[in-house]
Amino acid sequence: MSTSESSSKSQRKVIDSSTVGVIYGASAYLVWGVLPLYWKTLQSVPPLEILAHRILWSFVTLVMVVAVSGGMKNVTLTLANRKKVLQMFLCGLLISINWGTYIYAVNTNQIIESSMGYYINPLVTVLLAATILKEKLSRPRQAAIALALTGVLIITLQYDRIPWIAFVVAGSFGLYGLIKKMARVDPITGLTLETLCIMPLALVYIYSLEASGSGAFTAGPAAITFGLALTGVITIIPLFLYTRGVEKTTLSMIGFLQYITPTANLLLGVLLFKETFSTLHLVSFCFIWAGLTVFTISTTGLPGKKPIAAEKP
Repeated sequence: MSTSESSSKSQRKVIDSSTVGVIYGASAYLVWGVLPLYWKTLQSVPPLEILAHRILWSFVTLVMVVAVSGGMKNVTLTLANRKKVLQMFLCGLLISINWGTYIYAVNTNQIIESSMGYYINPLVTVLLAATILKEKLSRPRQAAIALALTGVLIITLQYDRIPWIAFVVAGSFGLYGLIKKMARVDPITGLTLETLCIMPLALVYIYSLEASGSGAFTAGPAAITFGLALTGVITIIPLFLYTRGVEKTTLSMIGFLQYITPTANLLLGVLLFKETFSTLHLVSFCFIWAGLTVFTISTTGLPGKKPIAAEKP
């Protein structure tokens, strides 16, 4: 086989792997995007109780996955590091806040506002990196943040209230990502330890509800019991797809694909659940989308052009 043929075959293999990665990544974000459909089936259960079950059953599911995949050694090694344990505890608190706020938003018909949170999340992450890690912002990224904040400000001034769901969703997930980046723990091990740290609180809460006879798990219909028990699997499936996607394609492509989730959320909120989406909402979202467009171009670049590099500290 000639050198050119070998090079061509190797290039095709890389392209095929990247395509598979895009499929995995897009599938993960699509699953996250349609999760409101699942949470709506549990609408009769209080959001805090759903959250407690999601934490508990996610932990149970993750322990089984880690045991089967031989990842228990990674968990044990991480547990021996006090700093990483503290980081995982903080991650557990933040992801619990994120999950709980999102479930509350879905089951109180505020999906559009939660989608706003996930749209502005990448920009919040960049802002956190600039303020906490002291990374300098390029001018395009400064413009992107300004555009998105303008969009949020329009909604705030019009309705005379802060869109707290959007801010909590974006802020909690942004801080979560920041701490995860600093901890450098693989996704499965990290989520296992995060849920381990928070699981005792969730278990105590569930036990207190069940002991008083007000818990939905045993007092509710079988469909609710089954639905709550499946929350662990529902949590792990997109995480697995996402992890595989990151392994096989570029991080910039994964970053671009992440907009599938809030877009799917927005469409569900407007088209299926008939939430209010006024002209003002459209104007607000247009500013946010413009900011995301500038941000994406500054990160991934345009065809035929090099990406705009972030300024180094």
